[in-house]
Amino acid sequence: MSLDGIYDEGNPFALILAGKIPSTKIYEDEHTLAFLDIMPQSKGHSLVISKWSRARNILEIEPEALTQVMATVQKVARAVRGALNPDGLHIAQFNGAPAGQTVFHLHVHIVPRWEGQPAGFAAHGNGPMADADALRALADEIRAHF
Repeated sequence: MSLDGIYDEGNPFALILAGKIPSTKIYEDEHTLAFLDIMPQSKGHSLVISKWSRARNILEIEPEALTQVMATVQKVARAVRGALNPDGLHIAQFNGAPAGQTVFHLHVHIVPRWEGQPAGFAAHGNGPMADADALRALADEIRAHF
């Protein structure tokens, strides 16, 4: 999918926001939602999205929504660091399929990294699904650090 197009109300993140599919929430305010990735690149891999913007990528998002998303990224990154004590944090945002974007609702990845762990980023759909009970327990751990 190119950088241009029409927002798909049936994308997974729109469905999460509509309550049609579940997510493991770790943070929410009136403008943003953060949840654990179901196909994590690393323990604690989190995603942050705008609740009101229908931007597919960074070229489309309203400046106000981008500011809200990035403020939440920082809050979540701090909580993830507090809970998991990683050696680093990989903060990533992809725009267009050729760049690695697979869900066309702007989102930011927060991926904890530890020494000796591969630093690359695999496309979604290639890894195992996380255990739902493990995600819920991990979410509790992270939420305790807000």
